[in-house]
Amino acid sequence: MRLAIESRVPRRHPLPTLWLMTDERQGDRLWPSLARLPRGSGVIVRHHSLPIDDRRRLAARIRRIARARGLIMVMAGDQRLARRVRADGFHHRSRRIGAREMIRTVAAHNPAELRIAEQARADLVFLSPVFATESHRGAKMLGRVRFGLLARRTRISVIALGGMDARRAKGLRGMGIYGWAGIGALTPKEF
Repeated sequence: MRLAIESRVPRRHPLPTLWLMTDERQGDRLWPSLARLPRGSGVIVRHHSLPIDDRRRLAARIRRIARARGLIMVMAGDQRLARRVRADGFHHRSRRIGAREMIRTVAAHNPAELRIAEQARADLVFLSPVFATESHRGAKMLGRVRFGLLARRTRISVIALGGMDARRAKGLRGMGIYGWAGIGALTPKEF
């Protein structure tokens, strides 16, 4: 795994290597998921289907938890909302990935999207889906070999996403990953 990454985040605050992606399917299981994340982890707030006011309230609640627990919070999809809830960063799938004072992360699924992330000078790229995943049933997965080829090709630190868990992340260490992200692996089945 790469140890040093170029970032606009001060060195005393390295970018997380473990990320929880929020999802509407988590329901109230989101809260114990956040409670179980190790200090220094990250959370990307998605919940795209919620009306904007509900998303804002959810993000504000997650932000309070993140501050109290030493987590990094990144808001997906809406840069204005990210600023409004004082998120640490912004996550998107285009060249428009937020102001430089924020952590800037990008989703990528192929070489063209990796190039977009590089052109945007993203801090992290979430490369997916590595394996089959409930989040995107039926989506073509990259698999270990293609994922490794893409991950080694980019200058951006890569977060593996899609069917990931700690065991699979460990198996991808030699393929140039910086860390991993998940939903199901980091969400309790029951609480």
